[in-house]
Amino acid sequence: MIWMSYCLGLFLLFSTFFCLLAEKPPNIALILSDDQARKDYGFMGHEDIKTRHLDELASQSIVCRCGYVASPLCRPSLETIVTGLYPFDYGITGNDVESKNNREKLDIPLQKEFYSHPSFIRELVNNGYLAHQSGKWWVGSHFDGGFTHGMKLSGRHDSKESLDIGRKGIEPTKPVIDLSLKDQKPFFIGYAPLLPHTPHNPPEHLLKKYTKPGRAMDVAKYYAMGE
Repeated sequence: MIWMSYCLGLFLLFSTFFCLLAEKPPNIALILSDDQARKDYGFMGHEDIKTRHLDELASQSIVCRCGYVASPLCRPSLETIVTGLYPFDYGITGNDVESKNNREKLDIPLQKEFYSHPSFIRELVNNGYLAHQSGKWWVGSHFDGGFTHGMKLSGRHDSKESLDIGRKGIEPTKPVIDLSLKDQKPFFIGYAPLLPHTPHNPPEHLLKKYTKPGRAMDVAKYYAMGE
């Protein structure tokens, strides 16, 4: 996770409160990119990277141009967003427990501590939202996280399908949106693709677009992954 912050965690919690007070609760999509610098979007003023769909979304939204991570690592950054707390408050300050042996077993007490704290996801679901998880989710299954639907069932990052989200379309998120329309319930989509994180394997037409004399190939690949 990149520049999503403690402040954003609090913002989401307060926003959740006001959403629940609204006469008609809004649908919510939370999009989290991975290993992407704060400036590397079209709407943030990057000179080369084109992100036209996000730019269009930003044009209809409030854009917070300053963000600060609570930790320089994926897992505590995500969990700060969910709880609005600092990593030391919920006891997870790194991506993994120290040992690579019995990692899942050793992680259980950390997950238990994390789930003892408030979560804006559970709050939304408790107030009638359908909630879908896709992409990276570090803390147990999507059921553990309070989502009504999702892709992660177990393990550190679970299935290859969960990590393919975005690289091979976003079809898994669509049935929940259809269900929300059918049942007349608001939805929350947590979309956390492993993008533009490695592997940097963009489509050939995008790589060609960003390849030019004097630009290192790894930079061209990163720019293409951003788009």
